[in-house]
Amino acid sequence: MANSDQQIHPPSEKKTLWAWALGTFFGAGLLKPGPGTYGSIAAVLLWYGSAHAFAPSKTTLTIGTALAAVAVTLVGIRASTIVARESGRKDPGHVVIDEVAGQLFALIAITPDWRHAAISLLLFRIFDILKPPPVRQLERLPEGTGIMMDDVAAGLIALLCAQVIQLFI
Repeated sequence: MANSDQQIHPPSEKKTLWAWALGTFFGAGLLKPGPGTYGSIAAVLLWYGSAHAFAPSKTTLTIGTALAAVAVTLVGIRASTIVARESGRKDPGHVVIDEVAGQLFALIAITPDWRHAAISLLLFRIFDILKPPPVRQLERLPEGTGIMMDDVAAGLIALLCAQVIQLFI
């Protein structure tokens, strides 16, 4: 299988500012090593901070997290398509909006404490890195859809596992 960061055409001199800001999640994707982990951590910190700053009910937090995950996914498809094209790469490593979306899916209906947040983060990163079926197959979708949907699937698998774990801790 080809490297997902493979060059598909020469990089563009043009940079679409909004797409790069969102695609790299405001620079988190430019951090080394492991930009995807930084994107996931940024998502968890924003979710955790929002949950504690606004103190919503469990239902409101669940609905808000689900809506945020869907919104980030929809915007992320367009942003990651643009950044991939402008980078000349199929799935550039600095694009981490996909990790943000996947992590948000993994956080739906999670108790907003540090233990559950850490479990969600760990599970999402494991499934994102290992890419069990059907996660890997979703990478084959075109452009930003493929960039985003494998992480969404990894996030949903992490969510299911976290819900089971949450029953016991």
